[in-house]
Amino acid sequence: MSDPKKSLKIAVIPGDGIGVEVMPYGIKCLEAAAELYNIDLQFESFDFASCEYYKTHGDMLPKDWKATLSRFDAIYFGAVGLPDVVPDHISLWGSLLQFRRVFDQYINLRPCRLMPGVKCPLANRKPGDIDFWVVRENTEGEYSSIGGRIFEGTDREFVTQETVMTRIGVDRVLKYAFELAKTRPKAHLTSATKSNGISITMPYWDERVKEMQSHYPGVRTDKFHIDILCAHIVQKPDFFDVIVGSNLFGDILSDLGPACTGTIGIAPSGNINPEGKFPSLFEPVHGSAPDIAGKGIANPVGMIWAGQMMLEHFGFKDAAGAMLKAIENVLASGTPEVITADMGGKGNTASFGDAIEREILGMKTSN
Repeated sequence: MSDPKKSLKIAVIPGDGIGVEVMPYGIKCLEAAAELYNIDLQFESFDFASCEYYKTHGDMLPKDWKATLSRFDAIYFGAVGLPDVVPDHISLWGSLLQFRRVFDQYINLRPCRLMPGVKCPLANRKPGDIDFWVVRENTEGEYSSIGGRIFEGTDREFVTQETVMTRIGVDRVLKYAFELAKTRPKAHLTSATKSNGISITMPYWDERVKEMQSHYPGVRTDKFHIDILCAHIVQKPDFFDVIVGSNLFGDILSDLGPACTGTIGIAPSGNINPEGKFPSLFEPVHGSAPDIAGKGIANPVGMIWAGQMMLEHFGFKDAAGAMLKAIENVLASGTPEVITADMGGKGNTASFGDAIEREILGMKTSN
């Protein structure tokens, strides 16, 4: 509590749909944690990277968006996408994917943690049994967008898309994953591969894992092909600690993992530039959910948890711990009037978000 004042500049982009509704509660909970731990959080909001902005301007982003956002340490992002207004490939590629690539956010980080009060779809699992991280390469690999079509609409139609793996790109995501595993009690890293079927890029990935492993003798390392790895995550999720994968494999695993913990609706995500050359971005993974947007019933936990990840990334461990504990406490209480309908409650966005904020502030008397 007596630490010197620290500052963090945060660009707030609510975006579309329920992103606009859950964002205020993410900010309120961040401000509550900042008050307890003497952190100076400076927020500035922007209306771009939304479909409403696109309707007015014909683009998802202003021309100077890179210079504007480069002034910040982090981007706190709600959601993007209203397919009835703007096609998804325009809204997503024109905003979130621009941020990831231009700001070289080459790490996508997802916690897979069974929370108290959340019913697990896997039999006989309780909080503490599932607690691992998925580290996904976020800027190259299978999502390179290199390729094309020719002879469209004819029997000669030809379609190709290339996977691109660079030594720099592979090594830096592996290094991040090994460093993360080194800090964990299990010190265990699992690599997702498919070198028995993908005969060029995946053997190369395996080679780079073996080379990186030589620098981390204290980290237990194994690898599984992606198909059996998915089966193992369902059958024995407690085996895993840190899983690292290419863009495609990491994408698959970062949805499978949270789904095994009961709900993808509360999961957060970090798109990280570890060196801090560019801002990192933190977001919930639930998307804009147009079907419930405007009803005030969206679950705010993913937004709040994404803020918790942001504090942890920047080294505010105590404040991040307080936020995570508050989320767990409110979920564990299971109060029907507080939690939202997606988790079996009768509450709304405000009741759920306010309860977590109160829980954080209540820690003031116990510290």
